Amino acid sequence: MSDAADTIDTQEEDTELDQESIENIGTANTMRERSGETRLKVWFFLKGNRVVVTGLLAMLIFGVFVLGGTVFYQYLLTDAQTADTIETLFSTMISAIITGVTLVLTISQIVISQENGPLGDQRERMSNTMDFRDYTEELTGSPTPADPSAFLRALILESKDRAEQLRESVAENDNEDLRGEVDEFTNSLIENADTVSSRLDGESFGTFDVLSGALDYNYGWKVFQTERLADSYTDDLSAGSFETLDELKTVLTMFGPAREHVKTLYFEWELISLSQMILYVSVPALIVAGFMTTFLGGSSLSGVFLGVSVLVWVTSIAFVITCLPFLLLISYIARVATIAKRTLAIGPFILRDSQR
Repeated sequence: MSDAADTIDTQEEDTELDQESIENIGTANTMRERSGETRLKVWFFLKGNRVVVTGLLAMLIFGVFVLGGTVFYQYLLTDAQTADTIETLFSTMISAIITGVTLVLTISQIVISQENGPLGDQRERMSNTMDFRDYTEELTGSPTPADPSAFLRALILESKDRAEQLRESVAENDNEDLRGEVDEFTNSLIENADTVSSRLDGESFGTFDVLSGALDYNYGWKVFQTERLADSYTDDLSAGSFETLDELKTVLTMFGPAREHVKTLYFEWELISLSQMILYVSVPALIVAGFMTTFLGGSSLSGVFLGVSVLVWVTSIAFVITCLPFLLLISYIARVATIAKRTLAIGPFILRDSQR
């Protein structure tokens, strides 16, 4: 009786595991849902305009300075008049601005240097690019789009078409488990493809929207599912179904390097944009820091505006302006670092616990 009961329990556990594996074939369509992050965190680190994020950080620093200056105004006034606090603060900021700009320019030079090289290297890059485009054209049956968003969208729509063909090819299969798993998998893929393709439609490179849409297509998990289905149902899949499944896997694996290439181009674009922005704001920041160091002190400003000392207002505004290069660096690097962390692996590797 005990052996029989153990056998029944084992069968029930296997059934539960099989059902769980079917339910876990599909994953959430958006990167935020798959990672389990809040909308605010995703907006701050990824989707938010970097200038707006920089402005919010500047407002935070400004508010803290005004509040702190109002509470500790007497100490600030005494130190400003006797200990040259303002001069010391902004002279330090001058050094920080120059050092920061030099660092960013160095990063830009490294990025630009990757695009330089002898003629042979450039020819090899061109050849590899054209080979990839030619192979993509063979898969899709149409000329490969030149626009990055359209290029990624073409691969996604092709994977959707292959998924629909796979579902049709097993519709009459005698194995009910196979039909159920293929339906679950293809429904998830088609829904994900529709969501991402609509987001990529008409988007221009240079904005985060292109890469954001591409990141929401979890191709790695889909590649793993094609491999698992082929291995689990070797005896049940027909030759046509096997071929369709393999074609779907090929399209998904082509999407991986295509997305990584677009991501690399976007990183270079963002770092160059960051360098330009920092160069633009560094000159006003240096002027303000130099002016505060040279001409203003604790006794230079008197009076009250909106219930707050003019000294506090001017010092807070000037400090925020001198912090702008650093705040821009924070906002841009926060996005680049977050994307890099979430796309460390290429192919069917899952690094986040939320997807395990």
